[in-house]
Amino acid sequence: MGAAFKKFCIQFCCCCCAADEDDEDEKQPLLPPDPLEYFNREVQKRRDEETNLWSEPGDPSHSERDDDRVLYGLLQARTKTRMGSTGYRRLSCDIEAMRDTRREVRDKWRTILEHLGFMAEADSLLTVSAGTSSDRMRNAAAARALLHSLHTETALFDTKGPPPERYLFILDRLLYLDIGEDFLSVAKRFYPPRDSSDEDVNGLGINLPLLLARVEAMNGAAGDDSDRDDRSDRS
Repeated sequence: MGAAFKKFCIQFCCCCCAADEDDEDEKQPLLPPDPLEYFNREVQKRRDEETNLWSEPGDPSHSERDDDRVLYGLLQARTKTRMGSTGYRRLSCDIEAMRDTRREVRDKWRTILEHLGFMAEADSLLTVSAGTSSDRMRNAAAARALLHSLHTETALFDTKGPPPERYLFILDRLLYLDIGEDFLSVAKRFYPPRDSSDEDVNGLGINLPLLLARVEAMNGAAGDDSDRDDRSDRS
């Protein structure tokens, strides 16, 4: 397992455990104009990715998927709301509920990986950054088929909507390590599919359509306020 994982990191993984330098990167200066600012920006980006676990990590606008768009909209709305107010607390509750749901899914994946013997490597295997590219995937078709099986035949994902794309990259890594089918087998045993009556028993169910409507309403209200401010300035 150790040798296979090391080979995987050297040749394939684009996360923190290993990195392949591209020719274009070699042409770039070793240090940016302001190294401290660059470092702080990268740290903040990693913290944001780790905290929010974006379903579509390669989408910097966080608008391609409804769940990412809702979470991003809630975060943006909170930055414009007075801290400590009722609205701020309500937004914080919605944000943490979405984050908790995403963390719960990731924890399920970690449990399976640790059961398969990847205790030390689980975090690296589960790391998907904004720079993760589908062009580097070795088994894209097989990974997508496996993701569909996990979505329909297990309770790994607490949603009936499409599963998060971030796990497509993780499955591609597992297939490279030749543990894809083992992962599916354990997932079926640990997290068998639930009946509809058993859903949301943990209290973390998210009413995505309701949150999406709320975010769109907040954005509309912000636009109306901006229009009123413009009219006031012209008068």
